[in-house]
Amino acid sequence: MTDGTSRIEAYSDGVFAIASTLLILEIRLPDAGAEGPLWANLVALWPSYLAFGLSFFIILVTWIVHHDLMRLLRVTTQPVLLANGCALIYVTFIPFPTAVLASHLGGPEANTAVAFYCGTFVLGSAAFNLLVEAIARGQLCRPEVDAQAISRIRRGFRITFLIYLAATAIALVAPYVALALNIAVRVHLLRIRYQLRRSEAAV
Repeated sequence: MTDGTSRIEAYSDGVFAIASTLLILEIRLPDAGAEGPLWANLVALWPSYLAFGLSFFIILVTWIVHHDLMRLLRVTTQPVLLANGCALIYVTFIPFPTAVLASHLGGPEANTAVAFYCGTFVLGSAAFNLLVEAIARGQLCRPEVDAQAISRIRRGFRITFLIYLAATAIALVAPYVALALNIAVRVHLLRIRYQLRRSEAAV
């Protein structure tokens, strides 16, 4: 059974939108009865601001990458729908490790919190690799998408999986380095997107 991509894109966009919105709910207002001036209590929330900004950027780039993957498709199949569902489970889960990160960043459990945060992206990367494989193995791409573009995308997603594994291990000893690696991975994913567009333009 095959179908167009409009429904899968609409459903996925809704999930991305909800996950992005939930991130801001984890930033709590300072207690009105807290000691010290308001500005100091607002500054003290810096872990929440950092976690929010990082996760929003991650969800944004993930949405862009997902959009580009959907642009490859001419039809959808049940394996693609199931693989896409796995990717969306990961997206909906992101607000939870974000809250954990915000609660412990800068504290004695920062290493564990960052490792848990990065570990989430290991699972997310695995889900997106599954989605890419479902698209490639099902030969579901539009005719103008060449084999080299697909090969480059598969290789790029495999690299991100390995980087996330490394970042999770690094987080146990150098949490801020691990967070920087997360940003680097997203930039890498955006670069895959640009390469895809150049390839399509050359066809």
